[in-house]
This record gives sequence, C-alpha cells and structure tokens, in this order.
Amino acid sequence: MLYAFAFERLGVVLGDLYFLDPRPGPGQEGPERGVRLELRIFDRLPLPGSVYAAQPIEVGQPVWRADLLESVAGPFASFDRTHHHPRFVGWEPGKRVFDEALSADPVEWVGERLRNADQLLAAVDLQSGGVSADDVAALRNAVPEILETLRRLLARVHSGELGRAPEVADATGVRSGWL
Repeated sequence: MLYAFAFERLGVVLGDLYFLDPRPGPGQEGPERGVRLELRIFDRLPLPGSVYAAQPIEVGQPVWRADLLESVAGPFASFDRTHHHPRFVGWEPGKRVFDEALSADPVEWVGERLRNADQLLAAVDLQSGGVSADDVAALRNAVPEILETLRRLLARVHSGELGRAPEVADATGVRSGWL
C-alpha cells in the first residue's frame, strides 16, 4: 500500500515494506517488516493534452527516509530494526542510523522531524531545489494527518495484513512494497 502527501514541491510518501537483505549487518540477520516513510521532491509534468487532461505527477528525488522496521522473527511492535537515513546520494540512501529515541516512540520521533522539515532540508544538498517556506509550512500543517496514516499502516502491519513476504520460490534479496 502506498500513501502520498504532496504539497507544492515537497511531499511525503509512506507504505508497508517487507525486506530481506542478502548482506545484513551484525544483529540484522533475517527478514524485516514495517513501514517506510520518505520525504521526496514532487514535480508536476507538462499536461499531455488539454487543460482537462490528467496531470502527470513525478514522485522524484528522495531527501530523507525513516524505516519503522522490526525483525519478522521478533514480536510485533518491537521496532528493533527501526532507523533512518539522513542523507541520500542520488537515489541511494546513506548508512542506517539507529537512534534509541526513534525505536522508543517512532511515530512521534518521525512527527518531530517532519514538523522541522526545514532542518532536514538544510542538512542535504538538494539538486532539485525550489522548496519554499510555504511548502515546508504546508507539510508542517499536515503532520497530524500523516502521523495518523502512519499509525494505521503500522497497525495493519502488526495485524499481519500488510508487510508480508511475497510468494516467491527464491526469497534471497526480496523487497516487497512500493518504497
């Protein structure tokens, strides 16, 4: 499942995720499940026809990511693999950054970062640029709705409805989900 909140150029995408990394780090062996949330740059592409044509939308460059993940072998809501990626190089995330406060209260931790998106943007080198103060304010105003969506997605992962392994013969290096 994928949700998107788009403002002028800045937006948030979030969705459920099942992930099996063939090269896990220490203490990260085995599959993970949860919700991934990314701060992204959005673009409106030229209309392909009349003013009544559907608007093409590009969900572009990632800026920041939070992975509210937990090991599949562990209990639901353990958030034992929860981390964030404060930087991207192009489409590739930097290393996982673990924070005890993030694992202790992931929804509120993410909300605090989104409410201060101007600080996240200042910490990265945006090649796309064009994010205005109004855009950041619109995101800040939408944080309660984004967090409610995040809570609903987490509840559906914890119920076993979302964030499940795909049915494939070889589960090496599997990633299931939009993000």
